[in-house]
Amino acid sequence: MSKQLKAVLFDLDGVIVDTARYHYLAWKRIAEEEGIAFDEKANEGLKGVSRMASLDLILARGKKTYSIEQKIALADKKNAIYVDMIAGLKPEEILPGVKVFLASLEAAGIKRAICSASKNAPMILDRLGVTKDFDTVVSGNDTSRSKPDPEVFEMAAGRLGVPPAECLVVEDAYAGIQAAKAAGMKAVGIGEAHVLGIADLVYPGTAQLSLVLIKKALFS
Repeated sequence: MSKQLKAVLFDLDGVIVDTARYHYLAWKRIAEEEGIAFDEKANEGLKGVSRMASLDLILARGKKTYSIEQKIALADKKNAIYVDMIAGLKPEEILPGVKVFLASLEAAGIKRAICSASKNAPMILDRLGVTKDFDTVVSGNDTSRSKPDPEVFEMAAGRLGVPPAECLVVEDAYAGIQAAKAAGMKAVGIGEAHVLGIADLVYPGTAQLSLVLIKKALFS
């Protein structure tokens, strides 16, 4: 007997809104100030990774050693740069198709959650005016382990009271798809198939999200 779809768990950056560019620019500024080469290719490895883990990956590209206090100061500086950049986020910056997809889920009685490594997730949702569209938000303020660890998805499913097999994850990062699989959940990847190939379905963008097609492909 096929499982029913009862909850959809969304990553935030790159799925609901494209703030990834701002993360990249903020990390690039920090890296350059530390004399570390950092480009968009290197930035790909930070998708879905927590702030401190991202910093460790960047600093590992350099030759200096840093104390815990120095790392915390750099992470806080990066966050301040990023928060300043996203201060002007507006509802119209929500990615194409997302509002329609959320509405279709609500109409079908399917629960919705945000599952993000970002500690700024609640603020971003508030700026976009979509906080009310989600039943729960699990952010970097709630978790201790980064994707590909499944903690964030398991926590959301627990809050929603939905078994993992009846949850669907929407992600744009390979680590996020890995985390979904580790949690025993189906996964839809947003991006390129050759990067997100382990997902159950891959769409080039959020505009292609369709509850009818997803249910037919994965829950029928």
